[in-house]
Amino acid sequence: MKVVGGADSGYQQGHVSRRIEDVARRLLSEEPVLALHGPRAVGKTTLLRSIAASRGVGVVDLDDLATRKAVAEDPAAFVSGRAPVCIDEYQHVPPILDAIKAELNLNGSPGRFLITGSTRHDALPLMAQSLTGRLHRMTVHPLSQSEIAGVDVNLISNLFSDPAAIVSARRSSTTRDEYVARVAAGGFPAALRRTTAAARSRWFGDYVSLCLERDVAELARIQQKATLPGLLTRLVAQTGQILNVSAAGAEAGLNKRTADNYTKLLEALFLVYRVPAWGKTLRARAVAMPKLHVVDSGLAAHLLRLSPEKLGRLEPTALQQFGHLFETFVVGEVHKQLSLMDGIAAVGHWRTHDGAEVDLVIERDDGSVIAIEIKAGSRVGDNDMAGLRVIRNALGDAFVAGAVMYAGEWSYTSKDGILVLPVDCLWTPMEKIG
Repeated sequence: MKVVGGADSGYQQGHVSRRIEDVARRLLSEEPVLALHGPRAVGKTTLLRSIAASRGVGVVDLDDLATRKAVAEDPAAFVSGRAPVCIDEYQHVPPILDAIKAELNLNGSPGRFLITGSTRHDALPLMAQSLTGRLHRMTVHPLSQSEIAGVDVNLISNLFSDPAAIVSARRSSTTRDEYVARVAAGGFPAALRRTTAAARSRWFGDYVSLCLERDVAELARIQQKATLPGLLTRLVAQTGQILNVSAAGAEAGLNKRTADNYTKLLEALFLVYRVPAWGKTLRARAVAMPKLHVVDSGLAAHLLRLSPEKLGRLEPTALQQFGHLFETFVVGEVHKQLSLMDGIAAVGHWRTHDGAEVDLVIERDDGSVIAIEIKAGSRVGDNDMAGLRVIRNALGDAFVAGAVMYAGEWSYTSKDGILVLPVDCLWTPMEKIG
């Protein structure tokens, strides 16, 4: 049996400091159970061990088979003791949640349990729902570009609080080739530690195999397991686009119902996710279908066999592929910043039947809204702002800011008040602007 305690709190890759750790520590002081969810290999275990070490407690590691067996036989024995009780990969033994519930019935004070999981909570058996109202879920994403750069930046927070302060006579120094490299690399810490493209590709391949061969088997019994890699690849080909499960399933040899069930499995493992359609007030005109995104642009590039050299070509197919991956990259960076913020009510995309669209609409609890359109090109035209204008006109005072984020050099405000921002504003400190 392995119970881990006192591990180091940094990553080998530059000892990256995770900004989400401060948020987790704060939430742990307020919630009885804090669950850190997210893909495998994003650093949940490192984060858990860092907090456990600071509190002088160990970690119950359910990835270890001997520990898992012991916990499965007697869950109650592992949920008492000094708080916080820290449990890694709890989805391996879902009954432990019932034991946690029983313990909370005796003492439901904040900070009792810190648990991690690599499967979406709502995909687990019904017993996993027993902690409803006592468990707060928090998503841990792959590394953000600001974490990789070692800077503290939250552009989304600034867009809500003071959008005018973001813009100045700033010239971005990030070239197209550098954007291509960042998109193709992604944010998985272990992949970033690999020093060659071949080594990184092997890591991604092993990662996908682990998820599809082991994690899927633990989550559900499926009859056509061999079709999962093909379905995943075809879904990945839709990244940054309106989700069409039927088309992806048909290409993988699956009927619509099976394709839909298998797609939900891939979502449950944090391989892909949906950005829903947004806009109650605009719904009469809007397309209701969600967009699909891969959890990491580097993983998407690997599955689509798109090297930086291929993505960098200035030809129609490569430009289109890069455009979709670039959107997934930016949407991912925005979600990473949102995970550090309180009070976010909804995140979605918006598109009308007559062609107006906005890639991201973010709404706070107070009803205020910002909207972001993403362009992989180096120039922004008047038509690129059309969707932002439509939403602004519809929302009135609730609309705080609209921005086009692009791969160009200059940060400026258009004549009608739409912001135009280089994408590297997502990881460039404001004090360096100008």
